[in-house]
Amino acid sequence: MALHTVTLSILCLILPILFNQNVDAAAVISIDLGSEWMKVGIVSPGVPMEIVLNKESKRKTPAVVAFRDDVRTFGEDAVTVGVRFPKNSYKYLLDLLGKPYDHPLVQEFRAKFPYYEIVASERGTPEFVHDENTRYSPEELIAQLLAKAKDFAEISHGQQITECVITIPGYFNQAERRAMKEAAALAGLNVLQLINDYTAIAINYGIFRRKEINDTAWQALFFDMGAMSTKAALVEYKTVKIKDKGYVDTVPQLQVLGVGYDRTLGGLEMTLRLREHLIKAWESSGGGDVRASPRAMEKLLREAERLKIVLSANNEHYAQIESLLDDKDFKHLVTRSEFEALCSDLWPRVSGVIQRAVSGWSVGRLVVAGGASRVPAVQNALREVGLEPSRSINADEAATMGAVYRAASLATGYKVASLNVRDAVVLPIQVVFNRHVDGNDKLIKRTLFGPMNSYPQKKVITFNKHTEDFSFNVNYAELDHIPSNELKNIGSLNLSHVVLTGVSEALTKNSGDNVEHKGIKAHFNLDDSGILNLVNVEFVAEKTVTEEEDKDSTLSKIGSTISKLFGSDSELPEKVEDKPEEKAPETENKESAKVNETSTDKQNATETDSKPKPKIVVMKEPIKSEEQILNQLPMTPEQFKNSKTKITILDNVDKKRIERETALNNLEAFVVDVQLKIGMDEYAECGTEEEIEEIRKMCSETSDWLYDDGYDAETEMYEGKLNKLKEKANPIFYKHWEHRERPDAIAAIRNLLNSSKDFLKMSKNFTKESNSERDVFTEVEITVLEKKIEETETWLQKSIEEQKAMKKNEDVKLSVDSIREKMASLDREVKYLLNKMKIWKPKKPIKKEENKTETVVEPEEKEVNENSEVNNDEKDKESDAEVPQIGDADGDDTVEHSEL
Repeated sequence: MALHTVTLSILCLILPILFNQNVDAAAVISIDLGSEWMKVGIVSPGVPMEIVLNKESKRKTPAVVAFRDDVRTFGEDAVTVGVRFPKNSYKYLLDLLGKPYDHPLVQEFRAKFPYYEIVASERGTPEFVHDENTRYSPEELIAQLLAKAKDFAEISHGQQITECVITIPGYFNQAERRAMKEAAALAGLNVLQLINDYTAIAINYGIFRRKEINDTAWQALFFDMGAMSTKAALVEYKTVKIKDKGYVDTVPQLQVLGVGYDRTLGGLEMTLRLREHLIKAWESSGGGDVRASPRAMEKLLREAERLKIVLSANNEHYAQIESLLDDKDFKHLVTRSEFEALCSDLWPRVSGVIQRAVSGWSVGRLVVAGGASRVPAVQNALREVGLEPSRSINADEAATMGAVYRAASLATGYKVASLNVRDAVVLPIQVVFNRHVDGNDKLIKRTLFGPMNSYPQKKVITFNKHTEDFSFNVNYAELDHIPSNELKNIGSLNLSHVVLTGVSEALTKNSGDNVEHKGIKAHFNLDDSGILNLVNVEFVAEKTVTEEEDKDSTLSKIGSTISKLFGSDSELPEKVEDKPEEKAPETENKESAKVNETSTDKQNATETDSKPKPKIVVMKEPIKSEEQILNQLPMTPEQFKNSKTKITILDNVDKKRIERETALNNLEAFVVDVQLKIGMDEYAECGTEEEIEEIRKMCSETSDWLYDDGYDAETEMYEGKLNKLKEKANPIFYKHWEHRERPDAIAAIRNLLNSSKDFLKMSKNFTKESNSERDVFTEVEITVLEKKIEETETWLQKSIEEQKAMKKNEDVKLSVDSIREKMASLDREVKYLLNKMKIWKPKKPIKKEENKTETVVEPEEKEVNENSEVNNDEKDKESDAEVPQIGDADGDDTVEHSEL
């Protein structure tokens, strides 16, 4: 019993630790990395989901990185560098991820931006030649942008960020998705999920409309036109029942039903056509060959982008550029109708994207996102399809906020409202292998993930006819829903080649009586990020055994396990045979009588039931598999290490540069501040003439040094000069501060003295000598407070007189800190008495009557034995009797505690 009680006590202490651990949640971010802009969302403990501001306090940052004079810049600073030095500013990088050098989109990029020098790398991917010693791959440049997004979040929230969710276009293939994860790893980020941008928008739309989601399904079409591409996704919302941890719960679900896209239809294409229109206008005016000047072309591109945005709200606007070429200005009027005519072939492609996404479904709502969708011609194209655009979401931030909601649901330590997300496969995947049939090899194709199959999902493909080592390929297939002009942008349709070895050995090992081969099973997983993984390959067989064989096998396994736990086989006791228990004679007679009463049929049935039943045991044998990537190869460990080292060097250079710039700014600001202050009389009188003159001289020398030789000095030099200047100037600043703050401090201590005197006067009425019924304070306590007040007053008066007799440039006698210490000491004494008054309670008077004696009737004691009983009346009397409390002056009874 005692052991049982102790065990329960221990469990009561352990279970809360096991099941109610408090996990400190770390901040997680979402990064909506587009071709033109980058937005960052964050969720952290105690802070709701929000957009991270950059250093300019803006909610979005240009996705641009630039290098100039060993200085790396991002965002607006990088755009500014790009106007003057276009080759040194890298932008629109997303479409270069995970592609070989000869990919059509890479060649289109080279045509759009001819000033970049792009070559093929060792892996066959494009690389930017920055200078003769430095090259940057798209993964490295995007990694730097992701690291900057991480930096924005860490600076704004003061927490280290390690986990994120990144948005990507839904049409990204396997190589592009792997390349994005490599870039994130280079940036020091753990990717919880690569989420399709339209899915993130749909999440943002659904979480604010949870009340509308029920068991009746409804659809919404999301249209997103960005800088480089256009996407449309049909999404269905409804509630579904999901079994989780043994419980069935009804949760809202988001499922993608259809997707349409156009990789080359976007805002940049409109801007380029508008730039071409401006170039022709410049050339027609005899301005010169502007195409030969990268700087002039970049100016025209920026002006065309500005003009496109203005024409979305105005019918006409002037394009104006100062000093476009050879110090000549450019000005040209452009109308909206001219702009729409330049892009007349683009507008019908909008309806094509919509139709591929809908593909026979009925659409109730059209939700528009993306910056380029604000163009009036795009809105009109959507209306021609029969859909009225709705801007019920933030077109710029919807994907960011949906992705950060997803990040919170995937990260540890956050509890968010459930929303089941089912994305859809855009590029179907199949397995292709050869089978030997009638002496010939036959090519067999099996669909693994078909068009619009939901994911994340696991699939298993079984090879039944193979008895020797073999191989199979994983390819893209069933691409009839993809437009012909988009097929070339997918790249290689062959994903991987898998070779399986050890098949015949596995078959031989698992052969025998009652064994049935179930084939070679390859397990695939299409994860949350849409990346296909070959999990494992195994041979599976089933063996039919009886219960007795299974029991023997089980006992053998148990015995083997016990032998491993407790010692060697030689230490085990001898085998003990199980024997049936001997029954009592009476029991045997009764049972034999029952058996005699049964019929022969029942005896036959019993004999049949007593036979051992067969049982199927599944046997698995792992098969060795080697997977070879056939499309764009990922980085090797050595290549990844080299890229990481390159980025780390850049980070260290930035860190040192920022430290140096901060030290320089601090020194410059302090010199200017000191020069201004010592020119004022109120500061100058706090130091001697020699001290002021020395400080003036130091400031003048430091200022001259900064603008001559010191501009390129090291961080340590700036910090050393700043410390020397502070050693001379800070004592004067301190004296000035003391003289300025002292009057307020003296007024404060005098107020405290006055209030303390009033309290002392009142307290003297609450002593035993003055009022015996209200003896709150003792004479000693009153004397201590009175003495403290007198000491403080004497000290204050004396210190004020001494301080007045001193000059302002002499050491301070009456400091603000000393006044604060005296106030604190006096305040403690007053608060002690105040707290005593709060908890004081009057004593109850004890009344004594001379002629009356109090009689206490003791209850009659009864001896109760083990076998004695107490009747109910006696129990009631005992319960009604008053039980004296512990410490009661009138009670002699004691309370005994019996141990249970």
